[in-house]
Amino acid sequence: MSPQLIFWPVLFQLLLAVALLFLWRKVQVQRAVSIAGSTVAVVLSAALFTLTLRDGIGTVQAGNWPAPFGIALVSDTLSSLLVLLTSLAGLAVSVFSSASVTGARLKFGYFPVFHILLMGLNGAFLTGDLFNLYVWFEVIIICSFVLITLGTERKQLEGAVKYFTLNMLASIIFLTAIAVIYGLTGSLNLADISIQIAAIENRFLVEIAAVLFFVGFGIKSAVFPLYFWLPASYHTPPDAVSAIFGGLLTKVGVYAYLRIFTLIFAGDAFIRELLVTAAILTIVSGALGALIQNNLRKVFSYLIVCHIGFMIVGIGLGTETAYAGTVSYLIHDIVVKTNLFLVAGLIFRVKGSVSLRDIGGLYKRYPWLSLLIAVPLFSLVGIPPLSGFWPKISLFGAATETRSFWVLGALIFGSVLTLIIVAKVWAAAVWKEPSGKNPPVKMVLFDQISKERRILYVLPIVLLSLVSLYIGFGAEHIQEIAGRVAADLINPDAYIEAVLYPAGKSSP
Repeated sequence: MSPQLIFWPVLFQLLLAVALLFLWRKVQVQRAVSIAGSTVAVVLSAALFTLTLRDGIGTVQAGNWPAPFGIALVSDTLSSLLVLLTSLAGLAVSVFSSASVTGARLKFGYFPVFHILLMGLNGAFLTGDLFNLYVWFEVIIICSFVLITLGTERKQLEGAVKYFTLNMLASIIFLTAIAVIYGLTGSLNLADISIQIAAIENRFLVEIAAVLFFVGFGIKSAVFPLYFWLPASYHTPPDAVSAIFGGLLTKVGVYAYLRIFTLIFAGDAFIRELLVTAAILTIVSGALGALIQNNLRKVFSYLIVCHIGFMIVGIGLGTETAYAGTVSYLIHDIVVKTNLFLVAGLIFRVKGSVSLRDIGGLYKRYPWLSLLIAVPLFSLVGIPPLSGFWPKISLFGAATETRSFWVLGALIFGSVLTLIIVAKVWAAAVWKEPSGKNPPVKMVLFDQISKERRILYVLPIVLLSLVSLYIGFGAEHIQEIAGRVAADLINPDAYIEAVLYPAGKSSP
């Protein structure tokens, strides 16, 4: 693999954002450039993922400084997979944004900030340096804060205050944890820390650092009891912004949990118990929160919380089967959650509302749209053989293997409540008769916009639905990839070897 290819998912998004800045007022051109650039980004990330699968872990050291002194970028199966999923979600949201985001917002830098956000996500997934993981988290927070406030509506500003306050607190805790680790090991390279942390005699300080990482990443990934900022903020921005938030931002926290607690704190029994307990409470609280909501966006926001618990519980169980379940659930959830917020945006454009009390009659008027909407909804439930089914089988198996019956009960509880919630949404939006009420806001509805714009609303949902169907019907390929990632997480020697002792440099 060419080392330069590892840079491109990050560098290309930066170049694309700079190009869009020069098109500040040319809204139509911005739309076309963003879609074209997002398509190229998918090609680049697919090439990186394919070559990583074929050639193994690829690394590059910024400035040619040797590890652990330089800043490392690392493309293993997990990181390159998440870069690919980020580019797919980014393409879908870019197309949806070109139809749904108003010209006023586009004139104030929506697309440049959006692509810098994607750059930050790719950087977080590819970095092999702990401090640079923090830096990429800050890039993500800054961009997401701009996107959540762009338009300055009152509800946006209220949501932004909660979002920014809790995420800044998470950043402070994360930075404190980094300081403790650096004080203990004198290193920021993840692979190097992994080796040195085992030799630290002061295990109390090691435990303190692990707990700080748990809390910092827990806020960012919306783990109980640190999740309340998410449903209070994710429903406030435009649907395209909510889609990229719901699909990817919390998953950066899950990725950080996977990387840190398998590479640095692997085998820590206390942290595993903490992760399992928090995950169970996250599943229960998220599901109950979604059950009582009538705003479609809030329903999906609480379901993000619930299903974050499914992923965290796999990390807590710590077996290869559990890690495979977490990774396959991560793949499924990024695609489906992004798609569901796009679906919410489409329903809002069709009905002028996202209240379950006001919408209805979709099947009677738009049968083909209703069938399209069914794909992400029933994939979320995990009706076999759709994409949500197979990760749950792995997680159920891991809970049974480890005799973690509380975990098994929580997984079943979360699955049953998800089914009830999706049935409630389906009945309210699709089967029941329209309420007959006028839309609560003045807007141009779906039937009144041009055919080309209607296609741009529907096309990204079709794209992600096809990806979701592939994940379900091509489960053997996804399970193979998840199994490979799980094996690497259980035995990180190959990661450490690739970063610290690349070809031509022998290990001590």
